[in-house]
Amino acid sequence: MSLDAPRGTGADLVEEWTPEPVVETTTPFEGIIFDVVRERVDLGAGGVVTRDFVTHPGAVAVLALRELEGAPHVLLIRQYRHASGGHVWELPAGLLDVDGEPPWEAAARELAEEVDLTADEWHVLADDVTSPGAFPETVRIFLARGLHEVAAADAHQRTAEELGIRPLWVSLDDAVDAALDGRISNSATLVGLLCAGLSRGRGWSTLRPHDAPWPAREAQRAQRS
Repeated sequence: MSLDAPRGTGADLVEEWTPEPVVETTTPFEGIIFDVVRERVDLGAGGVVTRDFVTHPGAVAVLALRELEGAPHVLLIRQYRHASGGHVWELPAGLLDVDGEPPWEAAARELAEEVDLTADEWHVLADDVTSPGAFPETVRIFLARGLHEVAAADAHQRTAEELGIRPLWVSLDDAVDAALDGRISNSATLVGLLCAGLSRGRGWSTLRPHDAPWPAREAQRAQRS
């Protein structure tokens, strides 16, 4: 049946961020950052179904890029993630948990807090909904260039997991190879690295402005407001 599906073009690949009618909403669990929400959703011909999901404020990640010996290098960090039980390689990232803070400003804040860097040039590299079936985390991945170190007096005092962050500059090509080889598993990092590799091959023509529309996040914020 799927072999007979109609053919399309890139113009057809537009997501529609419109929720189906919710009949009932409850919150079986309220956590420190995340809640578990249970909703009964009317799918029309599909009937009324019950779905659980974990709320999330959204997040940003930063692919910081600089030229070293004539080759683009990306800054990765190794950080402990208890929920996953591992020390994983990631891009600097953080939650959109400051009311009214634009995503690119949140990204700049996280870059400064986690790796003591600022950037002159910001673009949107990619958007990611990490697990749309159960965990509606929207992540915007930024490309940051024109990097500078934060003054020592203004450096963020890291604690808890952030205290053990290990930064490492890796060539973009090597980082993409590690992603394709299964040595990097963080979703936002995979998306960021692979999109950066493709965008670089197209002369960075795919980059969007730092304040480009973000339909998935805008729709989810409207739904939960």
